[in-house]
Amino acid sequence: MRAIVFTGAGGAEVMSLEQRPDPVPGSDEVLVAATHSGINPADLHQRSGGYPAPPGAPADVPGLEVSGTVVSVGRNVSEWREGDRVFGVVGGGGHADRAVVNARHVARIPDRLGDEQAAAVPEAFITAHDACYTQAGLHAGERLLVNGANGGVGLAAVQMGLATGVHVLANVRSQPARERLAALGAEPVSLDEAKNADVILELVGSPNLAGDFEAVALRGRIVIVSTAAGSTAEMPLRVLMGKRATMIGTLLRARPIEQKGAAVQAFAHQVVPLLESGAIDPVVDRVFPAEQAAEAFDYMAQPGKFGKVLLGW
Repeated sequence: MRAIVFTGAGGAEVMSLEQRPDPVPGSDEVLVAATHSGINPADLHQRSGGYPAPPGAPADVPGLEVSGTVVSVGRNVSEWREGDRVFGVVGGGGHADRAVVNARHVARIPDRLGDEQAAAVPEAFITAHDACYTQAGLHAGERLLVNGANGGVGLAAVQMGLATGVHVLANVRSQPARERLAALGAEPVSLDEAKNADVILELVGSPNLAGDFEAVALRGRIVIVSTAAGSTAEMPLRVLMGKRATMIGTLLRARPIEQKGAAVQAFAHQVVPLLESGAIDPVVDRVFPAEQAAEAFDYMAQPGKFGKVLLGW
C-alpha cells in the first residue's frame, strides 16, 4: 500500500509518502481499498505532536476516516464481503490506499454517491450527527446554531438540520460562504445576532464561549466539538444556571470500540437514507493528489474553505 507517514512532530518536513505492506484485517475487521481520504483538523494537530493516535491505531499514519471498497474480511465478519462499498471511521491509518477498520465502524455507501462525495462523508457526518442528535437531542422545530458552518462537520450539521425540519443558523466569517449557506436554506448570522438557539454546535472554540451563552435558549445545549481557535475560557456559571442550559464536550476518535460502533450505526440508520435520497449532498472543497499531501495539509490550515479537503489515491 501507499501511505502518508509522519516521521516525527513538526510540519511538512515530517511527512512522506511511503510504500508499505498491505495491512491484514483482524478477525473483526475489513480491509478497504480507498480512492480518496478526507483530511481533518485532527490530522494537523497530530502532525504537530499534540494529538497522538489512540492505543491500537497506527501511530505514524494519520487519517480518521476511510471510504472505498472492501477487498478482504476477517474470519468473524459476516455482514460485509469483497466488493462492498463502505465508509466509516478509524483511530488512525486512514491516509493510505489500503486501511483496516472494525466491521461495525463502517456503513454502506449509497449507490448515488461517487468516490469523491463518499470520501467527504464519514468523519464529518458521523461527528455532526452524534453531537447534535445523539448527545444534544436535536429535533424538528428547534433552532440549531452552527459556529464554523463552512467546514466539513459544520456543513454536515447544516445539511442534516435542514433535512430534518430544524431551523439552522449558520455563523461564518466569509461573505461568499454566507451566500452559499443561504442558498442551501440556512440563515447566515453573526454570533452577536444569534438568539434562542436550542442547540449550539461549537466548532471554533473558546473565543465564542461568551457569545454562545448569550445565544443559547432556555434549557438549550452547547456542544463543544473543536477548540481550534482556543481551548481555555471563563464560564459564566450564573448564565448557565439561569438558562438551565447544558454544556457537552465530545470526542469521537478515542471512544471504546462499542461506543464508536454505536455512533456509526446510528449514522447508518438515520443519515445514510438522507444521502441515498438526495436530501443531503456532501460538499468537496478541493482534491489534492496524495503526492501533494504536504500542500493539502497547508491548505487545510487556511481559512475560507467550504466543505471537505481530500487526498486522491
